[in-house]
Amino acid sequence: MVIPFRKIQIDDKKRGFLSPLNQRRWNDFKARKRGYVSLWIFSILFTFSLFAEFIANDKPLLIKFKANYYTPILVNYIETDFGGEFETEADYRDPYVQSLINADGWMLWPALHYSYQTINHNLPSPAPSPPSTENWLGTDDQGRDVLARIIYGFRVCILFGLLLTCVSSIIGIIIGAIQGYFGGWTDMLLQRFIEIWNAIPALYLLLIVASIIEPGFWILLGVLLLFSWVTLVGVVRAEFLRGRNFEYIKAARALGLPNSLIMFRHLLPNAMVATLTFIPFILNGSIVTLTSLDFFGYGLPPGSPSLGELLQQGKSNLQAPWLGISGFCIVALILSLLVFIGEAVRDAFDPRKTSG
Repeated sequence: MVIPFRKIQIDDKKRGFLSPLNQRRWNDFKARKRGYVSLWIFSILFTFSLFAEFIANDKPLLIKFKANYYTPILVNYIETDFGGEFETEADYRDPYVQSLINADGWMLWPALHYSYQTINHNLPSPAPSPPSTENWLGTDDQGRDVLARIIYGFRVCILFGLLLTCVSSIIGIIIGAIQGYFGGWTDMLLQRFIEIWNAIPALYLLLIVASIIEPGFWILLGVLLLFSWVTLVGVVRAEFLRGRNFEYIKAARALGLPNSLIMFRHLLPNAMVATLTFIPFILNGSIVTLTSLDFFGYGLPPGSPSLGELLQQGKSNLQAPWLGISGFCIVALILSLLVFIGEAVRDAFDPRKTSG
């Protein structure tokens, strides 16, 4: 029986870009409602945090002044541009600057008139002040808006975790693939190196680095990357050890295909099934690591938007419960969403569990 070419095209369009196996996995993932909804919530929150400057900022989004338009959120303007006296950057929260602009124009503000480092000098009570209509989640012990710091801290936390997870996973997959595919002395020597490397205390190394230079985002990322890449090595190594003796792999070697092509085209897709189920939990651990370091004072520089620093302030200011509650709730929300996503991914890739 000859199948018309048009019929094949229609079937391909219905199937889409996913193979039947991946389509089944995607359907199984969507069948886990808790993980599917968690993925949507996490994606929405992360997307909003990427535009934190347009949501929480002490600069207006747009200014119209004397028939001219200004974008302070993108460009720095001096006070004299609006008829002021000083040739310094305009403070748009200053009533004097606001009166100058409002006299010949208007300002469009973000939803929250505070950035993560903006200090509210007009608090009704000493800092930390409780939640109010001005500061929805209150202020910390330096008078900074808690909600603004959460929005910016959420973005820093997730970006740090994603970068650490992606780079460490790539390195771990490559090392594990080399170990599992070649075996023998290569596997033994790398395995002994990993055992010795794991014995190095990462916390002590961070303390040494922090005593020499001020740890920043990229320094922390580099130091933690030195030890986090070993997480996936064992999983990938086991998959490559199991798959390197398959008949189609032996046939590929007999045909003269290069080892790199066999490893990353024929063996790696099988290893990725087990690897992908670990990635959400590795991301979870990366976020916990950064939060813990910030909590103990060995993380991001002072003043940086940090969820761990917010938890530390809650511990130091028990008379201000909104600090600890806010920090705990956002960290618990992030970790819970990632755990639910990870469970759904694990079940979707498990051939013994189907949506039926």
